[in-house]
Amino acid sequence: MRYTIIADSCCDLTTELREQLQITTIPLNMTLGEKCFVDDDTLDLPQFMEEMKACTTKIGSASPSPLLYKEAFQGPHTSFAITLSSNLSSSYSSALVGKDMAEEENGADVHVFDSKSASAGQVLLALKLRKLIDEGYHKSEIISSLETFITKMKTYFVLENLDNLVKNGRMNKITGKILSFLHIRPILGSDGDGNIAFFTQARGQNQIIEKLADTIEKSGRDTEGESIVITHCNNPGLAEKLMNALKNRYQFKDIHIVSTRGISSMYANDKGIIMAF
Repeated sequence: MRYTIIADSCCDLTTELREQLQITTIPLNMTLGEKCFVDDDTLDLPQFMEEMKACTTKIGSASPSPLLYKEAFQGPHTSFAITLSSNLSSSYSSALVGKDMAEEENGADVHVFDSKSASAGQVLLALKLRKLIDEGYHKSEIISSLETFITKMKTYFVLENLDNLVKNGRMNKITGKILSFLHIRPILGSDGDGNIAFFTQARGQNQIIEKLADTIEKSGRDTEGESIVITHCNNPGLAEKLMNALKNRYQFKDIHIVSTRGISSMYANDKGIIMAF
């Protein structure tokens, strides 16, 4: 059976990874004040980041339209889609509408996964999904295995700049200012249902690395033979230091480091780092 994989553009894939995993990416849209940007390969990310820093008004995003998903689902094959957490974006519900449209119009066969995560979490799921497909698993086995993995997957992130979380109402303005003033970096992550939750805090790179690495031990997960994904926004140095710390403490088979694309860069902001395992 032939399978195709679709992901929204919060799944931070390089061109090489997209080709390797054979994934079609559906772009989200981003707004800086009254100006709109499409999160696709035409986006000038450095220029976008500069304009974002200068923006003093509302910053936001919009999910792909159901029509874009419907078009991606068409064809004589089974389609799997991996979307942003349904508690963070309407991309999941948009994909479900696109699925219904494609199935009604041409009998398409589609399953949509709510990642309950973002960025690194979506990349990790894409890697898992491609592995299951390449190993020849049946559709029902693929769905069951990946849905089970989603319930166990952990996603954590640390932001150096909290401005966009404040601007989007995901963090209290006073709290954000106090944390920034004290140089405290909150370690945030998914609460298991795809909502952003506070876990702990750190000061400086060494504590950030140590506490992110500690989350793996505290999870009780067996890392041998498993993969972990680290995404970052203009912070390869911290990503590599974290990777080296993980190599010293755990038995991951693969550690993938990927730069964030547009939508993840907008929310992670400059120097943000995200980890999923």
